[in-house]
Order: sequence, then structure tokens, then C-alpha cells
Amino acid sequence: MLTIKQSVRLGLALGAAVVAISVGSIAPAHEAQGLKVEAVKPRAGAKPAPARQAGEGAGPYAKMVIRGVTVIDGTGAPPRGPVDIVIENNVIAQILPAGTPGLALKAGREPRDFDYELDATGMFVLPGFVDMHVHGSTDDKAPDLSYSYKLWLAHGVTTVRGVDLAPLETSISERARSQRNEIVAPRIFAYQRPGQGKGWGGARTDTPEKARAWVQWAAKQGIDGIKLINNEDQPPEVMAAIMDEAKKLKLGTVAHLSQIGVGRMNAEQAGAAGLGTVTHFYGHFESMLKNGQVQNWRHDYNYADEQDRFGDVANLYAESVEEGSPMWWAYLEKQKENHVTFDPTMTIYAAGRDLMHARNADWHDQYTMPQLWEFYQSSRENHGSYFYDWTVGTEIKWRNFYHKFMRLLNDYKNMGGRVVTGSDSGFIFEPYGFGYVQELEMLQEAGFNPSQVVMAATLNGALTLYEAKGQPVPPIGSVRVGKLADLVIVKENPLQNFKTLYGTGALRLNEQTQKLERVGGVSYTVKDGIVYDAKKLLADVAEMVKAEKRRMGMPEEGLPHP
Repeated sequence: MLTIKQSVRLGLALGAAVVAISVGSIAPAHEAQGLKVEAVKPRAGAKPAPARQAGEGAGPYAKMVIRGVTVIDGTGAPPRGPVDIVIENNVIAQILPAGTPGLALKAGREPRDFDYELDATGMFVLPGFVDMHVHGSTDDKAPDLSYSYKLWLAHGVTTVRGVDLAPLETSISERARSQRNEIVAPRIFAYQRPGQGKGWGGARTDTPEKARAWVQWAAKQGIDGIKLINNEDQPPEVMAAIMDEAKKLKLGTVAHLSQIGVGRMNAEQAGAAGLGTVTHFYGHFESMLKNGQVQNWRHDYNYADEQDRFGDVANLYAESVEEGSPMWWAYLEKQKENHVTFDPTMTIYAAGRDLMHARNADWHDQYTMPQLWEFYQSSRENHGSYFYDWTVGTEIKWRNFYHKFMRLLNDYKNMGGRVVTGSDSGFIFEPYGFGYVQELEMLQEAGFNPSQVVMAATLNGALTLYEAKGQPVPPIGSVRVGKLADLVIVKENPLQNFKTLYGTGALRLNEQTQKLERVGGVSYTVKDGIVYDAKKLLADVAEMVKAEKRRMGMPEEGLPHP
């Protein structure tokens, strides 16, 4: 099998476009024959998805009926069924009893004046999943945004919060195309970073006045919210100005409270200043340090060295107060009082606690783009590719840290705080869609019961997105009459095993044949009343991956391993 470097060289020799090849396999600077290696490459652009083609999804219809399903409605209510769900255009019009559990369903049930009927007898229906932390597939990871879109939809994700999805103009355009169903894509919420936008002209937003001006300008462009990261341009006074102006204009806010600025504004302080969502784990434990407000950095720590940055963050396990201590509960009470949402994105850092598992997941060979696979490999340039010398000691620190992080999330949920699901896929061995399902698994590991996991993945995300807009009753997020027809239809009960939601399914022993077989995967994803065959979406992605391998001169099957 070709090595990664051999594959890239061969692809270039055969005329592969340079823009599509990650240079993450270039050796460190002292080996790179004079090539300059930046700390992290500039962010890549994103190519819009191609137009939706004939045969990509069925509908919407004036009247569609989904027959014989058990509903898991996203509100925490117990499953119930069998029922028939009547959808008119893009709205759930009726949920009708279809029979009695344990007895045969009656044939010829009303209504009969439908334009489309989907026999899903014995299957389960959930609200469309909401991924609250996404970045679209940039042009150094895939040919265009349809790669990420189709993987999300194939895993039941019907709504995404881009933070950011793509450059501002592309995000706004793709959101509009998705609203019109001109592309095969989830519903898009466009959260952008301060200073973004060609029309803004590149001026820095490093004072409260400049930051407020950008928020006002970006609101006129049509963004839904703002992604903050407290870097050099966002000290506390600028962060506070952004959040204040955003609330006035009914824009949501989400913050990655990075190590650069967390010593001056941690999650508790950001919540008090009006932050809507804390994403990742940054800022939580810095709010509860045993020895003051600043983490104890090693004397040779370098934030620009990503193994330092991501390896040592797990030291917060030992540096923060004990679970269940008075300071622990006081922090959570303040965040709940300020209505702060927690978006943990545990999945994106899961490789930190078991790198070998992440590198060898079932889906990579068939569904991971070769250039995305190259991006994942240890690299001084590619963001998140920081496994330069990852040791068992570092993994143990991460496992301990996750134990504490999971306790924090479960305690917050138990006291009535809101927790949502986000994946941040496209980095650190996490492909789009697959990473989202792993987040559901990890919430259950944290102590959420399966129904609470589903609520976090559906209703909680919908509430967070629409409340920021001044709409306390969201049109999505639950399977109820009057809600939009964003649905996930599956053969296996996800409350019994979330692994059955993976596009690659889950392994189960067939007692008749005594052979292992794969079961599960989403059967249908309904977005805006349009029924997508999830298996076909996965087949489309698999063919896209093969086409890229052919273009790059690589074998169609498998991926090169170092």
C-alpha cells in the first residue's frame, strides 16, 4: 500500500489540483529542505454545493403519510405508537393512532387522499437532529460542501449551526439555497466571527466601538449569530460589547474561551456578561481553579505548539476544585441563573483519550476523503493534527479530565441547565455525521439517560437557536402537530443502542446464522418535508471518496497509513 507521502506525490504527478492536497505531510522545518512551516495554516475556503439533482430526495408533497411508526418525540415523553404521521407541505398536520401494540395494523387507514405514502411499519421516528457546532468541508478537505452536507443528512442531522460554516458570504448564500431546497443540505444557521466579511474590508474589531460596528454591519448581512474566541482582539471589554450588541439585535452568541484570554474572561464571567453558549470545555474549569484564575503553565509551554495546547489542557482535571464541592455547585448555579447553554463537543477531542481507536474507526476507509485523511495526520501546520508524540500518560490525563467534564455536564443537566449536542467534525479523526453520533454516545456515558440524550440532540438545540431570535417556541426540535417536518426514521430503536445510528451500523450476532451482521443506520431523513434515502446519501459520499482517490492516483479501497 502507498504511504501518505507517496500517495500525495503520485496525485500531484498525475495532475491533481494543488489546492485540494493538504501539505500536512511535509516534514518538520529542519527536514523540509528550506520550506517554511507556519504554526497553523490560514483557514481554507469552501466551495458551494452543487445544485440538487433529480432523484435527490422526494417531495415536498401537498400531503404525505408516514405509516405505522413509534414516535420518540424529543420532549422527553416516552415512545408511543404505532401511529401514522400526516404531513401537509412541510408541516406535521396530524399524528393519528394506527393500531394497538401487539396486534396487526388495520389496512386502508385514513387519510387516503395522500400524494405520497411511506410504509415505515415497525420503525421509529425522531425529530431531526441539531448539530450546534459545525464547520463545512473546506476545499482542503473535500471537493465542495456537499461532502459534509450529505454526511450530516445521512446521520439524521437536519439543522446545523455553522460557527462558522464557511466564509460569511458563502454561509449566507448556502443558508438561502438550503432554505429554498436548491441543494441537498441541512437547515443552516450562520454564526460568523467578528471581523469577517468582504464588505467589512478586513478592519480589526479590537475595540468596543469597532466590535459594535461590525455586529451592526453583520446583522444587516443576515447572520444568525456570532462565534467569539477571546484572542488578542477580544479582551473582556470587546467581548462584553459584542454580546451586548448581539442581544439588542436578536443574534445568538457562542464562545470558545481560548487559553489566550480565559485568564481574564472565563465561562462564569462570560455568562454574567450575556454569553448564550459555552462551546467545548474551555472556560468551565478555569472558573473553578484551586489556585486563582490562571492555569499553572509549564515553564516551556508554548500555545502555538498544538501538542502543548491540547495536551496540557487536560491538566485542568487536577488544577480545578473537586466534583460536588461548594465552588463546583456555585459555578453551575450561576450559569443556570444566566441561562447559559453548554455545548460540550466531547466527540472532537475523544482521540485525546484513545488515539488508536479514533485512527482506526470503521468508517474511515469508505467515507473519509483522502485529503481529509491527510489533514488528520500529525502535522505542524494543520489545526488539530497535534499528535506529534502522544503518550499513554497524556491519554490517561485526558481520560481523567473527561470523567470530570462528564460529571459537570450531568450535574448541570440534573439541576435544570441546558446541554446541547455539537460535533465540530472535520478535525482530529472525526468525519462529519459519524462524529455527531459519537457525541450522543458520550452524553450517555456522562450519565444522561437515552431520552435525555435525544432531548439534548433535538429540542434543546432548537430552543437555543430560536430563543436567541426572540422566538421562544421553535418550529423544529420535536415531533408535534404544527412543527416543521424535519424527521429521522430508523429501523433500530436508538434508545436501546445509539451505535445503530452510525452510517456503518452496529455489529450484532445473528442467532439463526451465528454470524456477525451489521444492523442499523438511518433509513430516511426528512428535511423540509423532503424524504432523503439515507443509504443513498451514504452511497453518494462513498462514490465521491472513490472519485477523489482516482483523481489523486490512489487505490480506490482503503487509505494509506503511516
